[in-house]
Amino acid sequence: MIDPGHKLPLARQAKAVGISRGSVYYQPRPVSDIDLGLMRRIDELHLEYPFSGGRMMRDLLRQDNVTGGLAPGRKHVGTLMRRICIEALYRRPNTSNRHPRHRVYPYLLQGSV
Repeated sequence: MIDPGHKLPLARQAKAVGISRGSVYYQPRPVSDIDLGLMRRIDELHLEYPFSGGRMMRDLLRQDNVTGGLAPGRKHVGTLMRRICIEALYRRPNTSNRHPRHRVYPYLLQGSV
């Protein structure tokens, strides 16, 4: 797609393809072994407690002592949960549906102005 050896500059190649110039030079960082272990344990705990969010998951990890004495913070646990596409399962408010016994009033200003 983008050829560093081409006579056209990288910035012009990136513009022609439609990507930002900075993404041409991006080098992804590898995930550390500690984070991989944490993500593996978060996945296991999520199967046991699918309703647990970042705070509860942090507390469960601290009880496990998986981290080898290092206690992960809530934000780090939340970041790892987002990275592996895990979120807490809970009932969300159903605000879009009206109650069947409530009356729907007409909007009298519709069509005026």
